[in-house]
Amino acid sequence: MNYDEVMKMDKVEFGDMPPQAFLLGLLSAFDNRYQAAADAFFKEITWKQFFAIICINLCKEAPTINELSDVMGSSHQNVKQILLRLEKKGFVSTVVDDRDKRKQRIVVTDAARAFLQKNDNNGEQSRYMIGRIFDGISEKNLKTTIQTIMKMERNLSKI
Repeated sequence: MNYDEVMKMDKVEFGDMPPQAFLLGLLSAFDNRYQAAADAFFKEITWKQFFAIICINLCKEAPTINELSDVMGSSHQNVKQILLRLEKKGFVSTVVDDRDKRKQRIVVTDAARAFLQKNDNNGEQSRYMIGRIFDGISEKNLKTTIQTIMKMERNLSKI
């Protein structure tokens, strides 16, 4: 595969890069570009802060910082910094665990829920942004991509 043609980039020489290395680089570059676009899209909070709120809501019970770090795939320190900023904005708070008083659990606030209602996948602007990103990609290709990345994730956890 000629990656230079695929990427239509004349400032980069990919040479004989193996497809695995190319894919990892592509995912990293996409992540950076998506984060910049999403940061510009969400005026009140960053993409990583928005992602943290989504991950909190995915948990069956309010998570601890360690649990949230696992879900987000990020370090305890990074998640703590994200949560501190969200707390200052009134989007999350911490509560003492009912069963284990040593644990602090993170909960989203009414302000976060209102923000989500306005900006999540149900919001017209979010649907437009997500729709543009996935324009022209079939459901079959999307499922294959999801399966591939999930397999990569499982393999990564074994390293």
